[in-house]
Amino acid sequence: MTMKLLRLPLPQQTLLRHTLIAVLGGIVVYFVTVNTSEFEQIRLSTVGFTLIAVAGLTVLVGMNGQISLGHGALMAVGAYTVAELQLHQPSLPLAVDLIAAVLVSSVAGLIVGVAAARLRGPYLGGATLALAVGIPDVAREYFNGDQGITTPLTESPSLFPNLSPERWQAWICWLCALITLVLLANLARSRLGREWRAARDDEVAAALSGIRVARVQVLAFIVSAAAAGLAGGLLAVVVGSAGPGSFLLTLSVSLLAAAVVGGLGSLAGAVWGAIIIVYLPSWCDDFSRSLSLPTNASNNLKIALYGALLIVVVLAAPNGIQGLVRWIIALARRAFAAPAPSVPVEVGTDQIPPAVSAAGSPSPSGATPQRTEP
Repeated sequence: MTMKLLRLPLPQQTLLRHTLIAVLGGIVVYFVTVNTSEFEQIRLSTVGFTLIAVAGLTVLVGMNGQISLGHGALMAVGAYTVAELQLHQPSLPLAVDLIAAVLVSSVAGLIVGVAAARLRGPYLGGATLALAVGIPDVAREYFNGDQGITTPLTESPSLFPNLSPERWQAWICWLCALITLVLLANLARSRLGREWRAARDDEVAAALSGIRVARVQVLAFIVSAAAAGLAGGLLAVVVGSAGPGSFLLTLSVSLLAAAVVGGLGSLAGAVWGAIIIVYLPSWCDDFSRSLSLPTNASNNLKIALYGALLIVVVLAAPNGIQGLVRWIIALARRAFAAPAPSVPVEVGTDQIPPAVSAAGSPSPSGATPQRTEP
């Protein structure tokens, strides 16, 4: 009975299985949002759009092996796209604004991906780092300086007149997050996903097997940038503005840290990573206030606890939190698994266990076969 609980009877068809998991996740999110305060709903919205960005980065870094320290800049592209459309075209539906953010970010990802396909290791990290540093300065120059663009409040649909904006934003963010996870999970199980992993493991072997490595890497950047653009557009909706202060270098580093802590190459690990980077700062603040520390010490303690968590996770769970969860589930399965029945064999006899033939199948007559001497 316990083994059946550990193995959920999910469909074998990939799209149906992933859709069912997403529907179950949506039900959980719904019940959480209707039973929490408005402040917690804002944090749930933050987890939702952060999850989208981390999932896209997981595809790029974990599945394709390309390092990126500039995903905060790609989020800025999506955020400014949504903010500009909401400011100058307020009659457009929110879905159109978000689709536009995905398309513009995909073009940016194509440009960055073409350049990144020629770079490896620290050179690629340095190029994306320059992108993360430069994009906020460009936005500051051409989009209203440090104030950025203020977006109008996203109203709840007319079908739900009594729905608070915070809950509506949480639903929108998680709906987009679940759809993104389903799409990325299916891509990971497709031929393109197998090519991503092949290029990650050995580019020479992948090229010899007929895979166009540069094309595969550019496609990974486009998919990852599209996810980052969608996350940035949702951030502009939740925060109510798009400013350079929201897309500093620390955002890009936090996204990469979330992908590593959750588990590189695992979309389920992206969920853990998004939860950690959203809730950990508030937990650190609460812990600092409980110790009655000065402001400077409190800020340093937050950074120290964040770094300590990264070190502990990397050392104790090299495959991230999701790898640790899989290890615990495997231990539980072995612990609750029924032992295989053993067939006693008499010592000193030449008999084979009853009703078992030499080929490992039951004997037709049911009699015990005997060894024959040559």
